[in-house]
Amino acid sequence: MFISSAFAQTAPAAAAGGDMQSTLMSMLPLLLMFAVLYFVMIRPQMKKQKEHRAMIDALAKGDEVVTAGGLLGKVSKIGDAYIGVELATGVDVQLQRSAVVQVLPKGTLK
Repeated sequence: MFISSAFAQTAPAAAAGGDMQSTLMSMLPLLLMFAVLYFVMIRPQMKKQKEHRAMIDALAKGDEVVTAGGLLGKVSKIGDAYIGVELATGVDVQLQRSAVVQVLPKGTLK
């Protein structure tokens, strides 16, 4: 008594193929934006991380480095996760390996 009958509407057969095409066309801008985002932002960031990881793995005793805090020093000890950096004569600090931002050319520090 309170519920009315519901009747299903059928779509014309010609419109069914057009719906599929319009769905693909509406998703195309989204896919295009994702592709641009990948090549402009994600891929270069991954490449930069890979280069940084290779630089950290190649650290050796005696390398002159710049830390994330801006400190300049010479690597005095190498560990698995930490390195010892000599900032001045007799001043050694222990840092995480990932804190090294750049390896300087030999002879930069005096």
